[in-house]
Amino acid sequence: MTTGQLPTPGRLEATEELVVLLDPQGQAIGTAPKASVHHADTPLHLAFSAYLFDDAGALLITRRALHKATFPGVWTNSACGHPAPGEPVEDAVRRRGRDELGIDVHDLRLVLPRFSYRAEMDGIVEWELCPVLVGRVHGVGPQLRPDPDEVGGAEWVPWDVFAADVTAGRREVSTWCREQVAELTRLGPDPSGWPSADPADLPDAMTTRSL
Repeated sequence: MTTGQLPTPGRLEATEELVVLLDPQGQAIGTAPKASVHHADTPLHLAFSAYLFDDAGALLITRRALHKATFPGVWTNSACGHPAPGEPVEDAVRRRGRDELGIDVHDLRLVLPRFSYRAEMDGIVEWELCPVLVGRVHGVGPQLRPDPDEVGGAEWVPWDVFAADVTAGRREVSTWCREQVAELTRLGPDPSGWPSADPADLPDAMTTRSL
């Protein structure tokens, strides 16, 4: 893992989001507009997934908006996204929490630094190196202010119930969420006891402040 490898977006127009393109070893090889990077031959790029828990230990799960280009209407983990070039992953998670869900995210920890996946739905491919973080949202089942362009629904559910239902196939979720749940359950039954991972195991292109 290295820091400061890529420049910040600088004078790019605020409406243009960029994702970081990667080689198979996790090195940055360029950028592409988020709006057009996903298609039938999506290049490998950098992302993150976050699992957010309230003060009672319930997990926030979200449903992707029905009009999203990739995996519309699919239930998944709390938040997913793409760090901008040079953006620390913690900042990216908190940005997504504010922009998509209207919440502040605290106490972020890295738990699956090497997670990656490739998935396809309706001819559109997702192919990401996608480290997984866990974080806290203050309150019990706190009120959300979801962005309807991104989020079509949300629930707070006990982790043990969610994990058991996903594992048994009783709850349909995104491909990446299903694969992540399989890895997370191997870390132990209580998310608060999951060990923090070494940031040195992150893809080289991903920057971090203090994980």
